[in-house]
Amino acid sequence: MDLQSLRVIVTGGTGALGRAVAETLAAAGARVVALDHAPATTDAPAGVQVIGGIDLADGDAAGRAVAQAADLLGGLDALINIAGGFRWETVQDGSLDSWDLLYRTNLRTAVAATRAALPLLRQSARASIVNIGAAGALKAGTGMGAYAASKAGVAKLTEALADELKDAGITVNALLPSIIDTPANRRDMPDADFARWVAPAQLAGTVAFLLSEPARAITGALIPVTGRV
Repeated sequence: MDLQSLRVIVTGGTGALGRAVAETLAAAGARVVALDHAPATTDAPAGVQVIGGIDLADGDAAGRAVAQAADLLGGLDALINIAGGFRWETVQDGSLDSWDLLYRTNLRTAVAATRAALPLLRQSARASIVNIGAAGALKAGTGMGAYAASKAGVAKLTEALADELKDAGITVNALLPSIIDTPANRRDMPDADFARWVAPAQLAGTVAFLLSEPARAITGALIPVTGRV
């Protein structure tokens, strides 16, 4: 994809998926700033600037971080909401606190970053938002209640925003991956067939497509990217 000079913020941009997305977009010509809760380190994604130590669920902190990133980029054309987390807990034996935590990390971060970014995106002629949801938002299994509920919120945020912004020419879409092939997931499920999972690079390529000119007619879509799970 040719994303030459597109100005992009990637939240959660130093995690396994965020890094893959940030590097893929940079390699396609985009200018990318990664925002993350983790401190900025020298091990930044290739070709990407990093602003670390941010609580994106805090509206004021998200606003400051997005403004700082936009200053570095000279504006903003796209926001990729990847920041999030996961816990496997049954409803009976799990904690109510997990529901609050996953709401905050998976949904509130996306809302806060989006609210901060919208005034900037409205100034772009080619603005896009891509959210990372989850296939579990459509059909949850045991232990997935809190996580799936928070990601279902991301799906509904995507649909509502797409409708809200359609006259502004801002596309809003979400990817719904199954199990992503990350080191953490391999550690947690060592006996699984990793070849069936979704590689971060495959998700990154789909994000790049959604930012491209040929995808401008796609908005409000919840796109399953599930490999062979």
